Amino acid sequence: MKSAHITRLLQDWGAGDEDALNTLIPLVHRELQRLARLRLAGEDPAHTLQATDLVNEAYLRLLDIKEVDWQDRNHFFAVAATVMRRILVDASRHRGAQKRGDGVRPVSLEEVEIHAAAAAHELLELDEALRKLEAMDARKAKIVELRFFMGLSIDEAALALSVSPETVKRDWRLAKAWLWQELSNDRSK
Repeated sequence: MKSAHITRLLQDWGAGDEDALNTLIPLVHRELQRLARLRLAGEDPAHTLQATDLVNEAYLRLLDIKEVDWQDRNHFFAVAATVMRRILVDASRHRGAQKRGDGVRPVSLEEVEIHAAAAAHELLELDEALRKLEAMDARKAKIVELRFFMGLSIDEAALALSVSPETVKRDWRLAKAWLWQELSNDRSK
């Protein structure tokens, strides 16, 4: 019942019903918080973005998406996964710009957090590799987003994409191998 109710609210919101959005937010908030916490658990501890900040920013960006034909709850969370990934990549780019002197006073080497810079750089490399993968195979890229960035299980990702768990397992395995190769090639240059 809850899934069908959320789907109906998403469709009503997509059609322009603001009351549907107000009813929807409390229903999806807990799940978005859980997914944000899972994703941020893999981030560098120096990362300043908290789960609540990530969810709030995701809400703002989702509100800016106009006239979406929301298919169902799973479609919503798949789009939210993409939005959260973009937020994290944008935050890494911003941190990278600051470390390169974007209006920041010069600091000594002792003050530089090398680990945080490396983590931000790795996230940007992963984002670029994911863009390449998406151009070749959009479903595999979406599976990486759902599994890595949103922390969904095989079964949850399968449900979100309307494919079998076996398909997700196969695509996940192939996507990881392709990404490993792509990232290894980038680092060896």
